[in-house]
Amino acid sequence: MASVLLVEDDPVIRAAVIEVLSAHGHIVHSSSHGFAALREATRNPPDAVVLDLGLPDLDGMDVLRMLRGISQVPVLVATARDDDAEVIRLLDAGADDYVVKPFSGGQLAARLGAVLRRSAAPPAGYPPAADGSDAEPGAGSLRNTTQVGELLVDPLARTAHLAGTELSLTRREFDLLAYLVAHADRVVSRRRILSEVWRQPYVEDQTIDVHLSSLRRKLGERAAQPRYLHTVRGVGIKLVTPR
Repeated sequence: MASVLLVEDDPVIRAAVIEVLSAHGHIVHSSSHGFAALREATRNPPDAVVLDLGLPDLDGMDVLRMLRGISQVPVLVATARDDDAEVIRLLDAGADDYVVKPFSGGQLAARLGAVLRRSAAPPAGYPPAADGSDAEPGAGSLRNTTQVGELLVDPLARTAHLAGTELSLTRREFDLLAYLVAHADRVVSRRRILSEVWRQPYVEDQTIDVHLSSLRRKLGERAAQPRYLHTVRGVGIKLVTPR
């Protein structure tokens, strides 16, 4: 059971979403305005936020950015647009995932459940602690900073630097990059990425492509001229040391 803050100004959609999420065992608090939602998130921190972008007082993107200034709570954004530019903007602003309107109640509940599981679990690809307890992010063989070329990744601190400059990565971008670094010089299939980073088997390939595109941009490369992230057609992705 999780506490969910729903930010949605349409009363019909709000009531429907509350009904769906409540049926899945969540405790739902709702707000129709951005400022009110930010106050609620500060006073009563939720386990997750479902955020609509079309709000009467603030742009949902601004709400997301301000929320990220005070909390790392998982945020699932509801948007009417699914083009790459919009999705990249959402991810850069700090969204953990998104659903495209119109969406079914089942899809929303499944994506929210996946976001909650990911936020509660150690980043994928990390071994358990030696004492058998749940590891902190970066435990085990990746406890120290890992270097691939000029790329330095510290799983424990959840930081990544390229040529001495810290990269500004979303939660999902860091998890994907850290996973690929942990498997450097090996081809990782999309199926494994879906299972071990997204922790669900039914995410669209486009979602992975969008995150890879954003990572490439932040690493200063393009798919046509890759340095670190190489696509092996029909097989998967491989992170390598640039030559």
